Amino acid sequence: MAGPERGIFQNQPDSRVRLHTLLMLRWVAILGQVLAVLAARHLFELRLEAGPFAAVIGLSVLANVVFLFVYPHNKRLSEAEVTAMLAFDTVQLAVLLYLSGGLNNPFAVLIVAPVTVAATALSLRATVMVAAVAFASTTTVAIWHRPLLGSGGAELAMPEIFTFGFWGAILITIVFLGFYAHRITTEMRSMSQALLATQMALAREQKLTDLSGVVAAAAHELGTPLATIKLVASEMIDELDACPEQREDAALIRDQADRCRDILRSMGKTGKDDMMLHQAPLSSVVEDAAEPHMERGKTVLIGLGDPQKDPADQPVILRRPEIVHGLRNLIQNAVDFATTSVWVDLCWTERTITVRITDDGPGYAPHVIGNIGEPFVGRRRPARQDATRPEYEGMGLGLFIAKTLLERTGAELSFTNATDPYTGTPRPGSRSGAIAVVIWPRGPDGIEADEKTPTLGDNLRFDY
Repeated sequence: MAGPERGIFQNQPDSRVRLHTLLMLRWVAILGQVLAVLAARHLFELRLEAGPFAAVIGLSVLANVVFLFVYPHNKRLSEAEVTAMLAFDTVQLAVLLYLSGGLNNPFAVLIVAPVTVAATALSLRATVMVAAVAFASTTTVAIWHRPLLGSGGAELAMPEIFTFGFWGAILITIVFLGFYAHRITTEMRSMSQALLATQMALAREQKLTDLSGVVAAAAHELGTPLATIKLVASEMIDELDACPEQREDAALIRDQADRCRDILRSMGKTGKDDMMLHQAPLSSVVEDAAEPHMERGKTVLIGLGDPQKDPADQPVILRRPEIVHGLRNLIQNAVDFATTSVWVDLCWTERTITVRITDDGPGYAPHVIGNIGEPFVGRRRPARQDATRPEYEGMGLGLFIAKTLLERTGAELSFTNATDPYTGTPRPGSRSGAIAVVIWPRGPDGIEADEKTPTLGDNLRFDY
């Protein structure tokens, strides 16, 4: 899945946060700061100079007003712009803390807020920059600050050990909360984008299936008029021996009718296997999934896992896009890493239907095998062994899509290595590499076709 992976995950967008969102957060912060200063002066009668507080808070108000008038309402900020705004908010809060007792002010804990916003919206580098500003601001106001005076003029201050502990707690909170929020947000964003890629792949497969039906219907409907055109043109050729120019025109019409017939035939099995569009034997669906990878220089062998099974007894399953695309991704992954061969074994019992895909490549690395099926699980082999496939990113999106689509049909997937202990050494021609197993339960709620899902009848030929 190198193509979709590179297209979707090549880079995160540089502009994610709307200016309006940050301005609204800043207005809320300004309102809280004004209320806190008024409550401290009039309710608790603390000796706070109104002038410096008004200047610092007014600077934030002025910045908001300028942004509202200069930039459009729906402007999206670049990462550098968001980082600068969050750093400004951090420094502004630190100045307010400097004017009101430093870490003796319980509102000092709010200095963590800009770091949290950065962790959820920005890259790790930008988050570290905002956190560094918060670190420096917290340390500065812990050392240098104006005393917080009560109504009687006495200084309100915590013991030094408590101040030191509060300083340490804020720094630890910045690190922990910033890392935690950034990690969770990154995983959610990755999963969301991977699910989007899954939906796109499923929609593409569904469109191909729908297109197959259109081609089959068009081929069937055009067969009769093309045959009539060819018949009339042939009769005109026989009757126009005395008129060579008109005879050439009639021959051209016949040749073009033949060309239309050839075009319909060249559309492949989408125009011929119309009975396969809704349901088909298990082996036919697997062959359809494997077809794009049959000519990639590796041998793909599809057969029965139990030689004693009669192929005529194999289950007939619904040809759902999820099944075709999911199996296709698993086979693609096996072909990508196989040395020479890939084996696709089909098994069924009274209770289950199983498709086992094995290759003769190096297998799954031990540190990766437990996370297969998640996006960004890393490479299956070292980078030096991928020199022949420089476009492969190894990000796990293909297996994630396969696992997600197949599980939607009720399947259970497992990934193992054929060799134990793991060696990482390919054995050409031997089933020694990775193994992917897909198991569906049999029953009325499974993938098997039943009498409520009729076939489309016998196929019609295009011959005229």
